[in-house]
Amino acid sequence: MQVEEARDLLHRALDAYAGSGDTEALDRLEHELDRLDAPLRVALAGKLKAGKSTLLNALLGDELAATDHAECTRVVTWYRHGSVPSITVHPVTGEPWTCPPRRGPAGLVVDLRGCRAEEVDRVEVVWPASGLRDLTLVDTPGLDSLSREVSHRTSGFLTAEEESPVDAVVYLMRHLHATDVRFLEAFEEARSRRDVAAATVAVLSRADEVGVGRIDAMISADRVAERYRAHAALRAVCQTVVPVSGLLAHTGQTLREDEVAALRVLAAMDRAEVEGLLLSVDRFRQPSLSLGVPAEMRAHLLSRLGLFGVRMALAVLRLRRQTAATLADELVRRSGLPELRRVLTAQLMERRDQLRAQAAVRAVARLVADAPPPDGVELAARCEQLVAGAHELREIALLARLRATPVELSPEQVASADRLLGGDGRAVVARLRLPADARPADVRTAAAHALEQWRALADDPMLDTDTRRVCRVLVRTCEGLLTDDVRPVREHV
Repeated sequence: MQVEEARDLLHRALDAYAGSGDTEALDRLEHELDRLDAPLRVALAGKLKAGKSTLLNALLGDELAATDHAECTRVVTWYRHGSVPSITVHPVTGEPWTCPPRRGPAGLVVDLRGCRAEEVDRVEVVWPASGLRDLTLVDTPGLDSLSREVSHRTSGFLTAEEESPVDAVVYLMRHLHATDVRFLEAFEEARSRRDVAAATVAVLSRADEVGVGRIDAMISADRVAERYRAHAALRAVCQTVVPVSGLLAHTGQTLREDEVAALRVLAAMDRAEVEGLLLSVDRFRQPSLSLGVPAEMRAHLLSRLGLFGVRMALAVLRLRRQTAATLADELVRRSGLPELRRVLTAQLMERRDQLRAQAAVRAVARLVADAPPPDGVELAARCEQLVAGAHELREIALLARLRATPVELSPEQVASADRLLGGDGRAVVARLRLPADARPADVRTAAAHALEQWRALADDPMLDTDTRRVCRVLVRTCEGLLTDDVRPVREHV
């Protein structure tokens, strides 16, 4: 299903309702038209102290979201791109008001005018951040907030019965608990009721703390994330699990020269002595030490980098002399943020048009069913035609099903099917597990080989009907790869 097909359907629906006097229907259709071209809307969700605001700042490359315990951290906050910065507070009752866009010591300062979080519906921040050009980000309060009303508002916001306010969710968790799985199941179920494919990526947040700040902490976090990716219940409700140290990623992008200078002094000291001090936060920042770096700066480095980040920065500086820029790049690379961005591109951004087109067609179909216009039969038939011919939607649905329901295929065949369906990205080279610079002849050969394999399985009488149906969808995917129905767009970060 193409965006232009959905756009044409929306215009036909607008013409059909133009003379009906149904202003609600017309507003709904105009809203869907606007959504077609809007950036993907991604919500960050999780429990308290999961690191949502820190990760959001890392994705933005700026310090906008408050990371302290201010009242505004308990309010749903939208971050949109715009050339002129602005902050608007929308109360549950009454008229919204604007705040002067100014920074505080921990993110933007939002004046709630004495309102409690329960009295504020949302805050909207417009900012000229490059990270917001393709993504509208939504910071949500913790799902286990001390205020039951705040928690319920977050849960209701993400699992709305009607139209979902967001296209996808990045769910942060420090450890996998049953409550995390239950929320993700509720989110997936809500989208299923609306007949919209779920789009969820889980993040093992504050990943540097998995290894208690050791230099190999991210390696340990990778192993934990790998176990979570194989967890049956979690695999059924999210695309993947990525370990990320949001603090390291954010600080790496905003590293200052004075911080680098202090780190260089520490890197030049006796390694065993410094490592001994890094055994605990209290040891490293004790005022009585004379290390050439004041206690205030040491405490500042810990707040900015954590124990793991300080260790990592010192290890990098000892290997070779780094400029502030190259050290910053290395810290970001080791934080896991580039992999999260790659996953967001592969799992969400590349499917944005299909998800948006699908939502628009579903919206027209619901509208026609609830309030039929004079030529509603033709519109309903067109909706059915678009859905029936949308192989991309079948791919998305099958991808989710393969991760949730066992089929009569080997683990290797399931992994191959996952890739072919776009589990590692929609690019042809990703689907066929080829290098990014693969020649067209190599692509055709690999696609033909995959087609032959899945055709044989689709015709295998020993497989059950459901499994053969799965194989037939994969046959159609391979045929599309051969006929260039699936464009060889390369992934980017």
